Amino acid sequence: MKRIFPIILAFTLLASCSTQIDHLRQTDIEISIYPDYKGATIPCNIAPIDFAITDSTKIDALIISYENDSLIINVSNNCTRIGISEWRKFLADKSGCKIDFTLCAQNAETWTAYRSFKVEISSDSIDKILVYRLLPRGHEIWTQMGIYQRDLESFKQKAIYENRYGQGNCVNCHSFCMNNPERMMMHIRTKLAGTYTYIDGKFDKITGDFSKHIFGPVYPYWHPSGKYIGFSLNKIYQDFHTADINMVEVYDENSDVIVYDVENDRIIDSPLTCAKDAFETFPCFSPDGKWLYFCTTQAVDSIRYNYKKTHYNICRIAFDATNGKLGTTVDTVVNASKIGQSASFPRISPDGRFLMYVQGNYGNFSLWHRESDLKMIDLQTGDSVDISNINSKYTESYHSWSSNSRWVVFSSRRGDGLFTRPYFAHIDSTGKASKPILLPQRNPLDFYQQLFCAYNIPELVKSEVDLTARKTDLLVRKMQK
Repeated sequence: MKRIFPIILAFTLLASCSTQIDHLRQTDIEISIYPDYKGATIPCNIAPIDFAITDSTKIDALIISYENDSLIINVSNNCTRIGISEWRKFLADKSGCKIDFTLCAQNAETWTAYRSFKVEISSDSIDKILVYRLLPRGHEIWTQMGIYQRDLESFKQKAIYENRYGQGNCVNCHSFCMNNPERMMMHIRTKLAGTYTYIDGKFDKITGDFSKHIFGPVYPYWHPSGKYIGFSLNKIYQDFHTADINMVEVYDENSDVIVYDVENDRIIDSPLTCAKDAFETFPCFSPDGKWLYFCTTQAVDSIRYNYKKTHYNICRIAFDATNGKLGTTVDTVVNASKIGQSASFPRISPDGRFLMYVQGNYGNFSLWHRESDLKMIDLQTGDSVDISNINSKYTESYHSWSSNSRWVVFSSRRGDGLFTRPYFAHIDSTGKASKPILLPQRNPLDFYQQLFCAYNIPELVKSEVDLTARKTDLLVRKMQK
């Protein structure tokens, strides 16, 4: 009786503005929904988790309840629309609780309540803003893309930069220093080309001399001090296949890793991160700033025909931030090649506890590899942590941590195998991962079915970035003079 009481109460309230309820019939029939929030864990500050009913059952109401407290939602066109203010008020004292969601249908004077499902409200909040690139799923289409920021506590999306201002140039690889919106960088390719930083309100262009390395900077990662940025210098190629499950292959013909000194406009390198007999890529600093992690594999001749022979490991080298010097030895942290696999995109939780990375069969550009999965190790023990429940049969790739180390956002193609979407998972202090949830949207089924763009490089930041598309364009153009 305890679970049914709030449902009876809620429908009595609904009846006051419609028809009198004489009977409530409880069933054990399960209703299918999209996105699937059943049994999920969500941040205590997340926007309303609207969902669509995906089977033929007509639903008229949703009751969100915990003990004797209920939130009543009318359902229209088989899609919920939960008010933001009502949602926030209901969740205000529910952190750490599991709340019930019950879908109900009306037939004449009879109401049917279907099987309830629970959602856990984590007491761990998530950073307020998610920054990402949106681009069409065309392999060489640059005409429409941009970098956007989404308020995770609502549904507001704003453009940080759109390439329509730059006549269709490519904009990519935005990066933030320790989730700080006041320390950002991004690349612009072709027209208005350059690597730009936005530090404490000042917009600037990196002018370091990269001529020694023949390649320009690509994949970035900030040192926690904000004084350095790790870059890989990659000579990148892209091939297309008609008879391979992985339709696109992106690979490096050569690559190195360097550190850029932001304050002194100089490049710090080492033979150990720029080896002639190895390809190094994807730098990542430890949260204490003492280590530079990166991915490396033995150099391969005729890489276009032998890219499947590249198996990257994750290594690290000491870094002295005081003097701006790299160490003299390299340690292997993840030896993926030993098991015939390849590791890429190392990302360490801000508390320094966990290293999450992507593992695939070969290569380093996991976005195009269907078999790519997320893996994690405990840096305190060196042991692997089982996070298999956040993977799917499709691609899992780029990921980043929240500032409190309790959430990760990652890219996944689990929806349809084609378009990359951002998912969130809670990681507790032991490394246990929760069921992933899709980025909430109003009318989510229609939204994602009609969005023919992929989300790229999802990054969590603490607050809104003080840039608009027009402002960024003006600042970029000013740098050309």
